[in-house]
Amino acid sequence: MPITTSAKKALRQAERRRVRNLKRKDAIVSVVRKIKKFVIAGKKEEARSLLPQAYKALDKAAQRNVIHKNAAARKKSRLTQFVG
Repeated sequence: MPITTSAKKALRQAERRRVRNLKRKDAIVSVVRKIKKFVIAGKKEEARSLLPQAYKALDKAAQRNVIHKNAAARKKSRLTQFVG
């Protein structure tokens, strides 16, 4: 447990950031999961309509340094190939 005031504040900040980062990662995972489910079911049009949502989640996570920008680009590329 933190003892100094600054360490306590750092712990509070880290917890808030962790929750926010997990929310962003979860948004990515859930959209990608939906897209893959549609593609496997043969519903490519529905999957294509969800691509902008996935791009937005990935770009937002990369912008906020939750994931690396190249990782976001790689995931977007592979997802597009998978749907295409």
